[in-house]
Amino acid sequence: MSQFEHPDRLRPEREVTVDDVRQLMGASTPHFALQLRERIRRLIRGLPADHPARVEGEREIARLESIAFHGEVRGTPEQPGMRTLASVDDAA
Repeated sequence: MSQFEHPDRLRPEREVTVDDVRQLMGASTPHFALQLRERIRRLIRGLPADHPARVEGEREIARLESIAFHGEVRGTPEQPGMRTLASVDDAA
């Protein structure tokens, strides 16, 4: 995933909406979480703290950071052959 953003979404005169944030969130997986976080961060930059799109964006940024660092889980000890990878679990 690139850092490319749809040009219309970042026009200064265009009002950022919650739907804009949700469109970016739709593709959120651990693999792309940090790239999406940056795109959302850029989108909501400059919005007032109480703006609905900023509130939604900050909530999504927190979720993306969580899945980026803790998102890959490969089973439990009860599931043989499905060990959690060491890269996402210090105990593995």
